[in-house]
Amino acid sequence: MQTTTERLFTEARTQNGYRPTAVSDEQLRALYDLLKWGPTSANSSPARFQFVRSAEGKAKLLACVSVGNAQKVKEAPVTVIIGMDLSFHDKLPVLFPHTDARSWFAGNEAKIHETAFRNSSLQGGYLILAARALGLDCGPMSGFDAAKMDAAFWAGTTVKTNFICTLGEGDPTKVLARNLRLPFDEACRLV
Repeated sequence: MQTTTERLFTEARTQNGYRPTAVSDEQLRALYDLLKWGPTSANSSPARFQFVRSAEGKAKLLACVSVGNAQKVKEAPVTVIIGMDLSFHDKLPVLFPHTDARSWFAGNEAKIHETAFRNSSLQGGYLILAARALGLDCGPMSGFDAAKMDAAFWAGTTVKTNFICTLGEGDPTKVLARNLRLPFDEACRLV
């Protein structure tokens, strides 16, 4: 049996193919119910998630992804579009009620975008860890036309696409050899 650190980090792998095992609504709700507790600045929680599973949704998604990502999206039971709501600050009176945090952002488009991008990226990372904790495999990726994605999935909203992530039961025969990571002395400084 894998330890927690093995399941989340050292043995977990980015998936390039999936087995045809369905991911249920209950699993997706449990996934969100875990990831939502991950911290964001001022509890801003700007990420929005679309779990694409239907044939119609996959067809729209495939029209937006790069050729190199198409097969992974086709095979995955679910592809999550992680978006960032550029009106996240309108929820701050509820999410961060002890001060007027909404005023920190209102009218400051650069700060809104920076905060939404940074914190929705964090929430996407929480999604990956929560999925792995629940026994799902993941394949986070860029490689899509953001303007097409926004038009296809977020039209009429204040949400923009950050990145996508496939979910399901990974096919171990399609996992690439593990690549190196930078050693501590190259990636870190003790100051």
